[in-house]
Amino acid sequence: MQHLPFLFFATFSAAFIATVPPGLLNMNAAKTSVEKGKLNGLIFSLGVSTMIMLQAVVAVYISKYLHRNPSVVEVLLKIAVLVFAFLAIYFFMIARNNKEKIVKQVNISKRNSFYKGMFMAAINLLTIPYYSGLNIMWKASGWIKFEVWDILVFVLAAGGGTFSVLYMYTVYFNKLENKTDRFSKNSNYILSALMVILLLITIYRIFNR
Repeated sequence: MQHLPFLFFATFSAAFIATVPPGLLNMNAAKTSVEKGKLNGLIFSLGVSTMIMLQAVVAVYISKYLHRNPSVVEVLLKIAVLVFAFLAIYFFMIARNNKEKIVKQVNISKRNSFYKGMFMAAINLLTIPYYSGLNIMWKASGWIKFEVWDILVFVLAAGGGTFSVLYMYTVYFNKLENKTDRFSKNSNYILSALMVILLLITIYRIFNR
């Protein structure tokens, strides 16, 4: 049980960092808040976070399967090296170029804000692989076990980290709007650094299996 606070902090931080860069979900949370009111923006954010938690549950069971099939993990680790290297360069180049992005927005009705949030989070195909990868690394590091409390903490931390960022976009977007370029640039540098760290961890795991 002593590892649970660290598991929560690590997963919460990973979810937070992944949600920070301006994108479809957080920008629409801000748009909903501006056009329909902060309460409606928070309802939209709750819908997103709920779907993220459901996806995190799926990710746990995928990583559980992979953990029981070491040959599959071996192949995925080698693929992960290429993916993390690509993402590190990708986020770094975005930060260097710092070009303004046009983010697609959708109309959100008050009655359907929660379900719109769930739907838009569901179509993000990177969420499950992201949390599956985190779960595998946490497991290899001894930070998580496939037990009820561990899974619950992991899922709640994923949802909480996501919601905290969406909350900031919803409540403080008017104050952050003029700083969006610098905000995006810094967050992409952070993501690039995170990918480098994950790359090094993955390489270490490959040579120490």
